[in-house]
Amino acid sequence: MTATAAPKTPSVWEDFIDIFISPSQVFERRQNGNFLVPMVVVTIIICLIFLGTQSLTQPVFDAEFARGMAAAMRNNPQITADQMAKGKAIAEKFQVAFVLFGIPIAIFFVGLLLWLIGKLFESKMTFAGGVLVAAYAAFPKIFAAIAGPVIAYFSDPSTLTSATKITVSAAHFFDVSNTSPVVLALLSRIDVFTIWSTILLGIGLSVLGKIPRSRAYVAATVVWILATVFPLYQAIRTM
Repeated sequence: MTATAAPKTPSVWEDFIDIFISPSQVFERRQNGNFLVPMVVVTIIICLIFLGTQSLTQPVFDAEFARGMAAAMRNNPQITADQMAKGKAIAEKFQVAFVLFGIPIAIFFVGLLLWLIGKLFESKMTFAGGVLVAAYAAFPKIFAAIAGPVIAYFSDPSTLTSATKITVSAAHFFDVSNTSPVVLALLSRIDVFTIWSTILLGIGLSVLGKIPRSRAYVAATVVWILATVFPLYQAIRTM
């Protein structure tokens, strides 16, 4: 009798398509996988998109920097215009570095939170598993990186007064000049791609943690809430 050939395991590159259409299958077959590959891939893709569209989002950077400097001058009136100009030049040079290192740091942070919160729900997922889930859950951010420049392209540059203006979030519809920074920070978390990523966190936790999907979604929601603390802290500092 002829032996039946074992089904071929999809390559890791197929994961980057399947994570959008059948995420549970990706997490099933990569339960013992390495988080470095998806982390590096999503970081490089977003960095390339950022570099290729930087000119479109420059008005947002200018507006955010001006607002940050205004807040700094309120707290320290001794800051001069020359110091502000030098600070802006340095910030512009390091924008790519912020993206390049910020994405992996964010993935590790979310993975850590998911692992710890998962323990409260009797998850069996390891820390490395949490980071792997967080890395794959970051893939919707690629679409967010594309959506921002697209919105900027079709917008009047004078309306790009805040980073929220190039997001697909509830904060997009509010004017930064007459809305509390805290409210904007909260509304910015009600974002299509952030919610998508949170759903992926729940699916990944359910598969790797061996817990019911309903409990995993609750845990992922708790992670979403805790991850909101950082933008809230930043918003309070600007007030």
